[in-house]
Amino acid sequence: MCNYPTACAVHWNLCKYSFHALKGWVQASGTGEWEWEEDDPAFSNNAPTIVTQTISQEEEIVDSPKTISMVETKATPTLPSGSFRPKQSLGQNFLRDGNTVAKIVKTFLEDAQKGIILSKEKVNETHSTSSLDHQNDDDTTIRAVELGPGAGALTDTLVPIFLSKHTDPTNNNHTFQCIEIDPRSVELLTNKHPNLHIRYMDVLQANYPQIAHEAGGPLSIIGNLPYYITSQILFALADASHSDSVLSATVTMQYEVAQRIVAKPSTKEYGILSVVFQLYARCNLHYRIPPTVFYPQPKVMSALIGLHFFGSEIVKGRLGSHVKPSELRRVLKATFLKRRKTVRNGLKGLLKEIYGGDEQAMLEDENGQNIIDRILDMDPLPLEDSHERAKNEALVSVEAKQKGQKHKQKNKKLKFDDLDGVDTFALNRELPKDWTKKRPEELTPGQFVELTRIVFYYIHRDEMNGTNKKKENKEDNQDDISLFLGKKVWRKLKHGHND
Repeated sequence: MCNYPTACAVHWNLCKYSFHALKGWVQASGTGEWEWEEDDPAFSNNAPTIVTQTISQEEEIVDSPKTISMVETKATPTLPSGSFRPKQSLGQNFLRDGNTVAKIVKTFLEDAQKGIILSKEKVNETHSTSSLDHQNDDDTTIRAVELGPGAGALTDTLVPIFLSKHTDPTNNNHTFQCIEIDPRSVELLTNKHPNLHIRYMDVLQANYPQIAHEAGGPLSIIGNLPYYITSQILFALADASHSDSVLSATVTMQYEVAQRIVAKPSTKEYGILSVVFQLYARCNLHYRIPPTVFYPQPKVMSALIGLHFFGSEIVKGRLGSHVKPSELRRVLKATFLKRRKTVRNGLKGLLKEIYGGDEQAMLEDENGQNIIDRILDMDPLPLEDSHERAKNEALVSVEAKQKGQKHKQKNKKLKFDDLDGVDTFALNRELPKDWTKKRPEELTPGQFVELTRIVFYYIHRDEMNGTNKKKENKEDNQDDISLFLGKKVWRKLKHGHND
């Protein structure tokens, strides 16, 4: 008879839970590392060894640089038995299907080329100069960086494209490098590709502005990202876009996370990721990826998502003269932490944090209101002149599209998905008068920017009333813009630098 039945029951339940959570994983002797329990005999034998896929001219992006005409892909290489098992601590799920690898690489090349085209259009429209002063109008170089190459499924395909004679003969400046923390992977890839530059480091500590500077220009990112750090990697790229260090990212992630990035307001998926990346980039969920193409197989669907970052000029223009990313971050965190509450309830704690120490500002006015009550009763602020112009231009575009639709179907209202080419951010940035009664998922990314203006109104009031027009007519210096946006806003303080 056990003298401690309760303790034994708890211990047994914990053991059952641990076994269930780690089923398929075993703890290696000596290191204590959790590894996949056995090498899959079908891992290399049944997977296709080589898949060749041709990108025809019809499939190429119009006016895009011809990077390569042939994509040759190999499935994940045979792993040394017993010495290179996927590690749970690193979130390793290796790609094992050659067709999927070919599709990802082709999409990456298209995204990278499109990123170059869009960056040139941005420079021509704004007459801006990137903080990377070596960039010029004739630069068609793709500076590829793979995050976490692992066993090298993508790497083995990308090396011939960027580091061999197959590279675009019209531009021999294309570069390719990897960031990897697993020493086994570094050793494997170094032996296979001696000319490949591999940065042996934690991807969360990567200094993307420094990498871009050393590479000679903005980066194009590709990677099969570990699920558990996907958001932090993406936030680091958002910070890097403040200095125009990243053009595009084509990365795999959990399907649910990809859905949140492209989610529309008033949906359950809509949240902080949606607001941030729809502010910072053009977001495209390319396609879903089944678990069967990975080893070991995850229990969820994956997806490939493409991000084309707008760059510092456009992000600064969207934020306006007085909303900083660090302020927007505080508003998003406060409201979405209480996403079932109204915006009024979500903001009370933040407003006390911002204005609680300002005794003068907290004094009641003639109506008996303190500053927090005044803010929460405030009508939406008028849009800045540049934002009002952008909204009117978007309305003109919508009207033109509506006229074009009339001959197809009368009285058909354009849906959000039909607004291709329209600046929906500018179109939907005005706050409703009852904004305090809304829940956070009901506000668009543009409306969150306007909400941040209200929250920090008494911090920037003198600037708004006195120098607004002067600042709008001033041609901002790129260094001033980068300083305004901040070097490190979205990524965690313990994660790397953005020098």
